[in-house]
Amino acid sequence: MIKVDSVSKHFGKTKAVDSISFEVQEQENLILLGTSGCGKTTTLKMINRLIEPTSGNIFINGKNIADEQPETLRRSIGYVLQNNGLFPHYTVAENIAIVPNLLKWDKKKTENRTAELMEKLHLTADYLHVYPNELSGGQQQRIGLARALVSDPPVLLMDEPFGALDNVTRANIQKEFKALDELTRKTIIMVTHDVQEAFELGNRICLMDKGTIIQSGTPADLLFKPANKFVKDFLEDQRLQLEFKAIKLIDLWPLLPDHQKDKAHALPANTDIWSALELLRFHNAETIDIRNEQNEIKTIGFEQLMSAFNQYKNKQA
Repeated sequence: MIKVDSVSKHFGKTKAVDSISFEVQEQENLILLGTSGCGKTTTLKMINRLIEPTSGNIFINGKNIADEQPETLRRSIGYVLQNNGLFPHYTVAENIAIVPNLLKWDKKKTENRTAELMEKLHLTADYLHVYPNELSGGQQQRIGLARALVSDPPVLLMDEPFGALDNVTRANIQKEFKALDELTRKTIIMVTHDVQEAFELGNRICLMDKGTIIQSGTPADLLFKPANKFVKDFLEDQRLQLEFKAIKLIDLWPLLPDHQKDKAHALPANTDIWSALELLRFHNAETIDIRNEQNEIKTIGFEQLMSAFNQYKNKQA
């Protein structure tokens, strides 16, 4: 869906982005991860032409974005900012309706789509007539997401979307983000400096430093097959928790106890270990049931899960 081919951006003698290339598949969530100044936000802004590249090409769905008018391109891409970017003098409804108005939607279509998104984002219709400064940070970020999604664009760009939120609100919105059906149909590129967030939300991660991509791969690739010392050191302080988020129950399937009888309710096997541990330890469940795509069921407890996890890790070494 998105192809970045040998793209660079120079500001005078400074190489903010230095000949990077990557591809994002349809309905994939790619995370651009790195410290401040590594070039990730500049990269994101070049994809919707808020910044023009010095060299290289960017393609969306096979079309070179340089051949499109920037305004037309941006209307087909959802964009979510860290500080939500809401217009303070517009009501919530007016903020959400900006792109539909540019696309000349009729009023009823805009209202129906807005109501649909408000419900999905757990906001009542009462909020439509208030102004952004009357909302909490979490509510503002939900409205920013609704505005980006309202025209149902195939591509969504997100620049530190949860960075301005407190930890509790951030964790809640991340869970909503993962569960929102609207987002499963999108091709997403998200910028973050938060390693936990990258592992929580990303299908793949591009780890950047000094304008270059150091390694691109799945979270498990970065953990167990680091390209160099930089990658290993970048993840080291949070390694155990990252492993719990990167490894799925399906990865451990052959190491888990024998099949059990069919159960009506079971976790999908693509659930990460961290989520399974939360159920076992924080909800005082003695065992949990998990189901793979073949409808096979396994029942595991904490000790069995940790034993399989350690065996899996030993095989990666």
